[in-house]
Amino acid sequence: MKKFPAHIPRDSCKPKIDYPCSWQYKIIGESREEIRRVVESSVQQKPFELSESNVSSGGRYVSMNLELIVEDEDQRLKLYRIIGESPAVKVVL
Repeated sequence: MKKFPAHIPRDSCKPKIDYPCSWQYKIIGESREEIRRVVESSVQQKPFELSESNVSSGGRYVSMNLELIVEDEDQRLKLYRIIGESPAVKVVL
């Protein structure tokens, strides 16, 4: 078994992403309408595509895919944080 060093530099594990680029978030919540509202208020006039992905077996949760162009890592992470902090969103990936 290969052993890894106790401390791996943080940047060595980060993927190389060339910005601007198309980015996709998967958003899970209880209501399509609430997810759409959160997305519209979060992206602030940026063009985006929001499509339905799945509905849980019990029908309680829906997942939606958000795709848009992000200009840099800060914007990508900020959107992730803003969307994830909404009470209407259970999980954002």
